[in-house]
This record gives sequence, C-alpha cells and structure tokens, in this order.
Amino acid sequence: MECSKRQKLNNHSIDELYNLKIDEPDQNIYKKVINNLDHIAKPINGLGRFETLTALIGAITRTEHIDISKKAVIIMCSDNGIVEEGISQAGQEVTLAVAKNMSKKRSSVGRMAEMLNVDTIPVDIGINYDGEIPGVLNKKIRMGTRNFKYEPAMTEEETVKAIFTGIELVSEYKDKGYKILATGEMGIGNTTTSSAVAASLLCCDASIVTGRGAGLTDDKLKHKINIISEAIEKYKLYDETPINILKTVGGYDIAGLAGLCIGGALYHLPIVLDGVISMVAALIAERIVPGTVNYLIPSHKGKEPAVKLLSKQLGLEPVIDGNMALGEGTGAVMMFSLLDIALCIYQDQTTFSDIGIDEYKRLT
Repeated sequence: MECSKRQKLNNHSIDELYNLKIDEPDQNIYKKVINNLDHIAKPINGLGRFETLTALIGAITRTEHIDISKKAVIIMCSDNGIVEEGISQAGQEVTLAVAKNMSKKRSSVGRMAEMLNVDTIPVDIGINYDGEIPGVLNKKIRMGTRNFKYEPAMTEEETVKAIFTGIELVSEYKDKGYKILATGEMGIGNTTTSSAVAASLLCCDASIVTGRGAGLTDDKLKHKINIISEAIEKYKLYDETPINILKTVGGYDIAGLAGLCIGGALYHLPIVLDGVISMVAALIAERIVPGTVNYLIPSHKGKEPAVKLLSKQLGLEPVIDGNMALGEGTGAVMMFSLLDIALCIYQDQTTFSDIGIDEYKRLT
C-alpha cells in the first residue's frame, strides 16, 4: 500500500497484529517485467532466477521501472538469557562490542556494505547494556531476554512490541527513500534461540535443526540440543501458537526481524533475508501474517542445518551456496550486489533490433 493508505499501527496489540492484511504483489507488473526481459538481447531465461527475482521486485514495488539504488541492512542486536547455560563460545559482552564496531562500520557487514554503497542500520532492540551506544538506533525492549530454561524469554507484550518495532522501521525507512532492505542480526546465543523456534514451528527433533553456531565442540553441541529439547518438552511447544513459541524460546532480534518481514509486505518494500536466523523470523512472520513470504528474497544457504527445512516451508530457495556462517546480514548484502548486476541488464535493455539479430521466442 502507498504511504497515504497505510494501515495504522496504533495499539501494538496481538489482535492488531493478527488482523493485518497483506496485498498480493502486482502480477500484471510481474508479467510486464518478464516481457521486457524477453525483448533484451539474450536467450530467454538467460539470467535464470535473477529474471524472476527482478520481476518480483517490480511486482512488489508496483512498477516496471525498477530502482533499488538506495539500500540498507537493518541489524537487530539483542542478548539472550539462555547464554547463562553455556550454549555459546562467547559471553554477552561480545554483542555490545560488535554493535559498537557496527556503528563505526568496522564489523564484517559494515565493511561489505560500505564497499557496495549500502547503509548499515544497527538497532539495539535488546542488548544487555544500560546506556546509549553512539551510532546505534535505540529501540531497546529490555536488557536481554530471560533464560528460557527457567521461564519464557519474553512476555507477550514485549514480543508484540518487538515485532511492531520492525514493522515501523520499514515504514520509516521507506519514507526516507529506501527502495530495498536487508535483514541482519547480532546476538550471542541466537543460533540457540532460532534453533529452538525452528524445531517448535516445524515440530521436529531439535537435533535436526541445531548446528554449531559460531563453533562448538561435540559435547557443547549435544548440550545445546539438550537445552532446546528440554524447553520444547517443558513448555509443550509443538502444540503452541507461533507467538507463544517466539515469546517462550525466541529473542527480541528474531521478533524484530519478523516485523521487518511483515513491514516489507505491508509497505511494498522488498526484504532480502540473510541466513538461518532471518529465515526463522520469516517463517514466524508468515505464520502470523499470511502472504508476507511473497515480499521476501532469499540470499544464502549458510551452514546451519535448519536452513534446508526452513527454505522448504517458506518456498524460498537461497541463491548463494557459500557455506557461510558469519551473520550480521553479510549474505544479504552479498545478494544486493548480485541483484544490482542482474538489474543493470534490465535497465540498459539492449534489444535484439539494437544489435541487428532476430529475437528469441518464448516457447512456453
């Protein structure tokens, strides 16, 4: 919907969240973009998936004159109480340290984004630090989640507030002229929270979707799986709603990312997903607000075992198979560069007549 017709987000209630409605991307624009691509001097479908992704961006933004020149990666930073259980190599102090580096463009995603003229927007949505971080957008819900081994990680109110924080950021950055956004995250312990949410949503054993995160020994991995399995059993999460799963074993970063996904669908802005944590957030978003997935663009597969199952559930097959596990939105920023390369062919539109040869014809 256009800015003047946007659904008003006032109460931040769970009922308001469930009542959000998503329009389909414009299929007439999609067909126009495909037709335009067919008249460019190249084999039909010569750019493969990048042709359908280009058409999808046109359909999402409601124009065949596609412009994704102004980009940003929004990085949700938050701490997780479950770190107390020794499920990670590092402590929560690392989340704060990396967020500070992000604010100075010194982290991995900052370096990559700067090279590609992409803005980085680090967001403190739940860092365990009582103070302002210069250069980091302060949207703190709480100083880290609770330890889900003993109690739900978030309250329902906090969870809904975090989701709406993501939704409102999309609205804000669309108003600032951004044409496409990417999801990023930073938070020690968030491969544990995302694996717990994934296992619960997919109703599968924790061992199937839980990986080593930033690097765990076999014993530490087994401990991580046991912590997740115990929580699923304790809270009966296979039988719970997406919101209750998220609030029980998730994190403010995952909730904020889910909001970014929903916001992209509400405000007709393409959202490029990063790796497993973004994909867990995307599945949460789709389960809460059906139709959200049509506004999402996958980027990379990553190392975490949950990605394959999440991709299948979402119907989104990642493009980059680089065996990455860096996080921060780095895979999504890489995807920006590929979309730009593909789009330059569409925007230049050298036709068959320009080079004096007969057009290829679409057979089906």
